[in-house]
Amino acid sequence: MALINEYENINWPNNDLVMGIDEAGRGPLCGPLVVACCVLPVNYHNDLINDSKKLSEKKRNELFKAIIKDAVYFDFRIVSPKRIDEINIYAATKEAMTSLALSYDVKQVLTDAMKIEDNSKVVPIIKGDAKSISIAAASILAKVLRDHIMWGHNHLHPEYEYIKHKGYPTKRHLELMNKYGLLDIYRLSYKPCQNIKVRNY
Repeated sequence: MALINEYENINWPNNDLVMGIDEAGRGPLCGPLVVACCVLPVNYHNDLINDSKKLSEKKRNELFKAIIKDAVYFDFRIVSPKRIDEINIYAATKEAMTSLALSYDVKQVLTDAMKIEDNSKVVPIIKGDAKSISIAAASILAKVLRDHIMWGHNHLHPEYEYIKHKGYPTKRHLELMNKYGLLDIYRLSYKPCQNIKVRNY
């Protein structure tokens, strides 16, 4: 299904820039939340860009390189598990998205269903990563960066098999958490983590 690009098509004919913002990692039990923004050139076109969840890992990695090469502007906010535990995942996502929305001067900011108060430029779009090329591009940037971070954790602690589940609460991941205990990258406020011992180093 082709992306609608409703707000890009409103702004681009006037040479106005649009920022898309999306995140990866709200559901996992460990690792950071990664929030990305992307401002594409006016009238930018790439039929391969779509919701990151609909793309293969190989295709996401290829598009990541193309997007950072072509983008007018892109940036990230990497939110630690500690910050997520301090203010909860919704507030942490909103905080990071608000920061990115203010990081570059554009006509319109599009988020994937996240409302940001006191900013008239921001338009939250439900399932925005499947409707807007700007949000879809941001979703690819966020997903690829987070996966690479989890690969790094897999290298340091291969016994947790992060390369397979990326920190999500799969049956196997829960088994490994109970077997080895929790590292400092875990979100202790998440329910599946609350009754598991913290690993001693």
